[in-house]
Order: sequence, then C-alpha cells, then structure tokens
Amino acid sequence: MDVVVLGICGGSGSGKSTLATACTDAFGDADIAVLPFDAYYRDLSHLSPGERKAVNFDHPDSLDTELFAMHLDALRAGEAVGVPVYDFASHTRTGETITILPCPVVVAEGILLLCVAAIASRLDYSIFLDVPEDVRFERRLARDTLERGRDSADVARQFTQSVAPMHDQFVQPCGVRADAVLNHPWDVVAEADAVALTVWRVTSA
Repeated sequence: MDVVVLGICGGSGSGKSTLATACTDAFGDADIAVLPFDAYYRDLSHLSPGERKAVNFDHPDSLDTELFAMHLDALRAGEAVGVPVYDFASHTRTGETITILPCPVVVAEGILLLCVAAIASRLDYSIFLDVPEDVRFERRLARDTLERGRDSADVARQFTQSVAPMHDQFVQPCGVRADAVLNHPWDVVAEADAVALTVWRVTSA
C-alpha cells in the first residue's frame, strides 16, 4: 500500500486537531489515520508532581521523537501501531495504547513537527497554521481546562513562561519549511478539501 504522510504544524491552539478532524471527514475513516505528536510526551512518572510542572513541555526534548518516528515508519510500511495514552493532568503515560491501523493517508499533527529533522524528513507534504497569539491562548485555555482537567491559572502561567517563548524560538521560525502556510482565519472544511486534492497530486506525481 502506498502511503502519503501529511504534516499539520503550528502553535498551540492554532487549529491543528480541528483541521486533522476535518481531513478525516473529507477522506473517510477507512482512508486516513491521524497521529498526534502530543500523545508522545515522555512519561514523567519518576518525577514528583512539582518537578513535572517545572518541565518545559514546549521544548522538542519533551517529546519521544524516536518512538514517533518509528510509528510513522511502521504506518508507512503498512503496520499497525499502539499510540501511547498520555494523561495531561498528571504528565504521565497511563500504560494504555490506542491502536492505529495503516491507511493510505497518515496525518501527523503537532507544534514541533517541522522543528525536529527526523520527523520533518518523514513528511511528504506539510502545512503550517499561522495564528495570532491571543487567539491561540484563548483556544488553549478552553481546551486545557475543559478537556484536560487543568487549572486555568496553571494554563496561563505555562503559556507565559514556556508556550509563547518556545513558539517564538522553535515553532514560528519553522513555518518557512512548510510546503503551505495558512494564515488565520480560514475555512476549515475548504482547507480539508484542498488537502484531499493535494494528496491526489502527491500520489499521482
């Protein structure tokens, strides 16, 4: 099976997961698999809760890039993978995994995809979502408090201390490496359809 690996990159709260979900609707569940980079944070169960909060989760070193790269390679080779289930409230892996089956299209999405050479080199086509900081913060605040059970003050602290600085240092500069850049705002359904057309062009090349 020929597999195309697409990368959706951008700052935290830029809409990566939303676009990836729209791509699933555009392609159909049987034809696309989504691999979120933020499921691959390193397990910090060996640290105290206070030490875990001090970790810079927006630096490339916080992610298990080796395992992520292995899983991308496995999916490209037509093999299923077990994606780690990460508990964002405790900053630990639960020990459970979610099975992702191989599909013709694999969408990798994450803030640091283009910042890690070993990952960027595995992408056949990449999209960078360029979104203003205030929009990204509001979206992250809503997501982390509602979906990840985090305290709003802690979310704000982390955004100021690490998310924004690391975005400026690592994420935004990597936007120039993308094959396409989407500037906020955009129509997510229309862009998902455009991604589908792009995949057709890549596979036909």
